[in-house]
Amino acid sequence: MVIINGRETTTPQNSMSEYLSEQGYFFSRIAVEKNGEIVKKSQYDTVYFQDGDIVEIVSFVGGG
Repeated sequence: MVIINGRETTTPQNSMSEYLSEQGYFFSRIAVEKNGEIVKKSQYDTVYFQDGDIVEIVSFVGGG
């Protein structure tokens, strides 16, 4: 199990890039933290989830 944005879920078996795409995230509008460390966008294809990971996905919203 992993915790993504505060919700416990089954550990995704795909890369972070694939998971984020499946969930409808736009890479240009998010930042991802895994176990307290920022994941660089260039690493999304090579980073995989492991049981016990804590992931926060932050979306940026424009406006005023």
